[in-house]
Amino acid sequence: MTRTATLRSANAANPGRLLLGLGLLVVVVLLMLQGFLVLRDGNLPKLANALLAIVWGVGGVAALYFTLNLVVESLNQRLRNFLQPFVFVGPAALLLIWFFIIPTFRTAALSLYDRNSEVFVGLENYITTFTDREMALAIRNNLLWMVFGTAFCVGMGLLVAVLADRSRFENLVKISIFLPMAISFVGAGVIWKFIFYYAPEGAPQIGLLNALVVSGGGQPQAWLALLQPWNNFFLILVLIWMQTGFCMVTFSAALKGVPEELLEAGRIDGASERRIFFGITIPYIQGTIVTVTTTILIFTLKVFDVVQAMTGGQFGTDVIGTQFYRQLFANRNFGAGSAIAVVLLIATIPIMVYNLRQMARQKTM
Repeated sequence: MTRTATLRSANAANPGRLLLGLGLLVVVVLLMLQGFLVLRDGNLPKLANALLAIVWGVGGVAALYFTLNLVVESLNQRLRNFLQPFVFVGPAALLLIWFFIIPTFRTAALSLYDRNSEVFVGLENYITTFTDREMALAIRNNLLWMVFGTAFCVGMGLLVAVLADRSRFENLVKISIFLPMAISFVGAGVIWKFIFYYAPEGAPQIGLLNALVVSGGGQPQAWLALLQPWNNFFLILVLIWMQTGFCMVTFSAALKGVPEELLEAGRIDGASERRIFFGITIPYIQGTIVTVTTTILIFTLKVFDVVQAMTGGQFGTDVIGTQFYRQLFANRNFGAGSAIAVVLLIATIPIMVYNLRQMARQKTM
């Protein structure tokens, strides 16, 4: 009887604790609202504003979870089991809806209006997007990024992963290749802009590449300006320099998961290392190769930072991202900018869906 009474007590609601939780929840919501208003007005010094943002964001979310959990645990067992998952998933879902889902639909709606979002123009912005000469150039350049950038990133990442795993200096090699990942794409763009820098005739060539060309008796070149369309490949080189490390680390982890018994069985059967690699290793890590490839494809489709930092989209280097930025923020054409954003979203969805399906298939295997 005592045990039964204890179980009933544990499963029953606790009115006092429920009132306490609801009161704390109201206080937390009011404090977060007040903090939002203070941050929005921006009247505090920058350092104080940054510290308040950290405390408000991290502390506010933690307080919300604590008070919501307190309220749920004060209910009876049936309601507790029903509501508890929403306490942990609900805030994240609300943030996702507020910051991603709603803006997506709003952008799609704005793309059907004119540059000032006043007159409904239907699909006119989309027709302009696919018939404009500059957009055609941007789409062509994005295809170059997708084909060559993805191929070299994945290929070199796999090659370095295979060779590094067989080297005594594996850790040193991997650190050296992965190091550029610590740099932002804007920072990398600035670094490589100095490497490709071209000074007018008579001025010293401070750009590394032109300095090497001059020291070898050649003529300096405006690598990012005059050599069109090859200047796009110099920009793609920055992507390869940065993302090869990501591909290498992912492939290295996958290679270490290949059972040694399979490799030994292939060697015993007389297969060469080349045949083992293409007949055993590649099929075994095929899922990882597809995932990495689609990830780089999505990134190259949305590329913006490197191009904006190095050329600003000039000299025939425009991509869809820079066109979107120019239409929306420079030309203040909200209709055209929104249409480009929607086109970019639609272009990435099939790759994302395929990537998710591959990941789900790997989990079921």
